Amino acid sequence: MCATCGCSDNATLTDHTHTHDHAHDHVVPLEQRVLARNDEVAARNRTWFTEHGVLAVNLMSSPGSGKTTLLTRTITRLRDRLPVSVVEGDQETDVDADRIRATGRPVVQVNTGTGCHLDATMVDSAVRTLAPVDRSVVFVENVGNLVCPALFDLGESARVVIMSVTEGADKPLKYPHMFRTADLVVLNKIDLLPYVDFDPTAFAAHLARVLPDPNVIPVSATRGDGMADWIQWIEQRIH
Repeated sequence: MCATCGCSDNATLTDHTHTHDHAHDHVVPLEQRVLARNDEVAARNRTWFTEHGVLAVNLMSSPGSGKTTLLTRTITRLRDRLPVSVVEGDQETDVDADRIRATGRPVVQVNTGTGCHLDATMVDSAVRTLAPVDRSVVFVENVGNLVCPALFDLGESARVVIMSVTEGADKPLKYPHMFRTADLVVLNKIDLLPYVDFDPTAFAAHLARVLPDPNVIPVSATRGDGMADWIQWIEQRIH
């Protein structure tokens, strides 16, 4: 049981099993220890990424935002420009990993069981398996969830929250911590704006309440709108 969010945190990485068994007593000190241990591993991850010039991008969203579609289209556009590898997080199945694998890029699937987020140790194990080359991009597709992933530092270089126009414009107010930690918000599926009840002006106002001076890139991963801006944002962060 994960003390910080109450989920069961049993993750598998191929034949690797990562488990936590916690007592229910002294919950607050236990949460502090769990996060402190995670932060130690995250710090090591961050140092490794920095030393090797690897841009690690933590992609976070609710289910159905189009995260995997955006990722596959991004990989295709970066194919001749940057080496890319992927850590794919899901509770079960390797369906999304298969979609990444079809692009020809290396991918490691991490299944969290009933766990609702990836943590720094899972990412460390996955990256060791991937062995990304220097000056490359590692995308971490986190478990679809707008709560728990925001609590866990993975050692990433950047946090990107992907939201679609098929979701409510008030999501930033309902899940402020997720949006507050974002380096970038990608507003996806803008091709559907004529067909859904989504107010971009209200969304911008709600987002500004929790994230002053937000950085937002509107995109349509399927139609291609805004993808050049998204690719430029990535490339500008490679050192």
